[in-house]
Amino acid sequence: MGRRRPWQPPPCAYIMASGPHGMLYVGSTWNLVGRVWHHKNDVVESHTKRHRIHTLVWYEPQDTLENAILRERRLKRYSRPRKIALIETMNPEWHDLYSVLL
Repeated sequence: MGRRRPWQPPPCAYIMASGPHGMLYVGSTWNLVGRVWHHKNDVVESHTKRHRIHTLVWYEPQDTLENAILRERRLKRYSRPRKIALIETMNPEWHDLYSVLL
């Protein structure tokens, strides 16, 4: 895949949570707003639906979808305490960042 067009939002790696220090989900997408909407509205039978993981707590824009996928893979290898530390550097109160994207 090539570089994104100027009018497209950047692809992102992201972390969702069921609540502060709750269950975590790490993903990547080319459309963060749409993907988070899918998680929040339980559109697909998934881990996030089963565990009520509906809060966007961290995201990181990337230049390409390939980079977002690579970042996701690295994040999935992080220990839970390291993921929590990463979230808390960007979002110490564990606010839902979805509204910031709209």
